[in-house]
Amino acid sequence: MDFKDNIDKNKLPRHIAIIMDGNGRWAKQRGKDRVFGHENGIQAVRETVEAAGELGVKNLTFYAFSTENWCRPKCEVDTLMSLLVNAIKNETPELLEKGVRLSAIGDIDSLPPECIQELQDAIEITKNNTRLNVFIALSYSSQWEIVNAVKQIAHQVKENNLDPESIDKAMFQRFLQTNGTPDPDLLIRTSGELRISNFLLWQIAYSELYFTPVLWPDFRKKHFYQAIHDYQRRERRFGKT
Repeated sequence: MDFKDNIDKNKLPRHIAIIMDGNGRWAKQRGKDRVFGHENGIQAVRETVEAAGELGVKNLTFYAFSTENWCRPKCEVDTLMSLLVNAIKNETPELLEKGVRLSAIGDIDSLPPECIQELQDAIEITKNNTRLNVFIALSYSSQWEIVNAVKQIAHQVKENNLDPESIDKAMFQRFLQTNGTPDPDLLIRTSGELRISNFLLWQIAYSELYFTPVLWPDFRKKHFYQAIHDYQRRERRFGKT
């Protein structure tokens, strides 16, 4: 089946979040170091961004590096940071050409200075693009995000700038990293793992979850189209009958 031809472009997810999993296993299957998988995962990101732009999806978030990933061996973390710098530098011209606006969520200040600079440059260069918003979650975890939001709210209350009785769902969301962006309608996770891994826990309260056994370096446009096709076949009730 050609899934792309069967997608209703009038019912596209407003926001798709992706947990890019399986780089290490992909590399191991080929007798290579884990870094080899990370390197080859860049093509999957590129194809997914292209596919989203072609369909008309407006928001796309990639889970690139979690706060827990800092606990990996230093050599792997250092290489990942180097890959990140090079990927941003190499991909920015094409993002600009294709109308993609790049943003980042997470504890960005914890990244190496070179990464922060490349990221800030790319964000500045693409800030006026409107075709597709691409968010990269870096040094991110949902628990960190929620705790950070609570701290900000507590500070506002302490300074008498916020009445505790006015705190509701809408107000809380304004203190989240994703403020101003629709919550994901669809969450995709590759590699066959069936867990969320501390990603956008507040935002995916009513997201449709799609798990595929495809390892991230093998993920291509056809797999992205298949996930959206599956999403459009579901009935979303949001707790209603």
